[in-house]
Amino acid sequence: MIENELISDNLLANYDYEIPAELIAQKPVENRADSRLFVIRKESGKFEHRKFSDIAEYFNEGDCLVINTTKVVPSRLFGKKISGGKVELLFLDPCQSGAEYRVLMKPFLETGKKVYFNGGFECAVKSKTEYGESVVEFNKTGVLEFLQKHGIMPLPPYINRKNGLAEKLSDFDKERYQTVYAGAPGAIAAPTAGLHFTDGIFKALKNKGVNLAQLTLHVGWGTFKPIVSADLNEHKMMSEKYYIDAENAEIINESIRNNKKVASVGTTSTRALESLAEKAITNQMQNGKTYIGEFSGETSIFIHPGYKFKVINALITNLHLPKSTPLMMASAFCTREIMLNAYKEAVKEKYRFFSYGDSMIII
Repeated sequence: MIENELISDNLLANYDYEIPAELIAQKPVENRADSRLFVIRKESGKFEHRKFSDIAEYFNEGDCLVINTTKVVPSRLFGKKISGGKVELLFLDPCQSGAEYRVLMKPFLETGKKVYFNGGFECAVKSKTEYGESVVEFNKTGVLEFLQKHGIMPLPPYINRKNGLAEKLSDFDKERYQTVYAGAPGAIAAPTAGLHFTDGIFKALKNKGVNLAQLTLHVGWGTFKPIVSADLNEHKMMSEKYYIDAENAEIINESIRNNKKVASVGTTSTRALESLAEKAITNQMQNGKTYIGEFSGETSIFIHPGYKFKVINALITNLHLPKSTPLMMASAFCTREIMLNAYKEAVKEKYRFFSYGDSMIII
């Protein structure tokens, strides 16, 4: 029976569910903390329905909340071909130095063709990668500054910004598709579980004695990339850069040491924490507990059912797309059966789904 369950857990088709189009949030609620909060008790499989402003009630003194402080770069840029036709570029590593950038281009242009932008900026297509990316070379420095001024936020394709809406709502999305604690530019997608937090919520958590730890993982385009392998064991995640300093690692270790809650805000924070655990050397594992340390590097960890969590024991997340890697991670944390039942309940209760939608905590 257990073997059959593992086989089922490894099949992509078993992470599908029906989602009415009207439940896919096109804008966030007016006040971040007014998002709904779907609570899952993973031991019992029971659900509760609250508001995100109630989140502090699920924490106690000495618990630790871990946030991802990456900042989304407005990395979608519109230019023109020499014929005047529109070209869209999505910069995959917008903070890199040098003249060459990896981009997703629509429509794809052949090697040698150029794209023209305002202010005398232009780029030429140099090559194409095995992942369908284009490598372009710019004629000027200051591309990141140009993106900050003229770029559009790289919203997922299920958020409708067609027919001029992207430009019209650009300022709105630059504010709301960003956490209030974003600090280090480098992401091309928001760590969306953090979009619900406000200064007031952090104050309420601090008043309860909850500790806050920070790390940074720059979310890449793998967050949009669909899984194509029918067997999850064959899927390879694209690597993302992340880092944590010694001070924040010790804040997390203190909660581990004292058997307190370590709650990651989002699947990106979770991937960073569990990657740190994988790097733990022998003297970082004591009494069956794994402690983390300062680190800077890349991770391509893929967490799905069968994975044993080493750091976190609570997860704050959003309601994710069918067949997506974040849905699989959440399923690994509380079982696929509980998660899919929860999503059925969320549809029934008309929760708002995906990046601009409502929140969930699994405890």
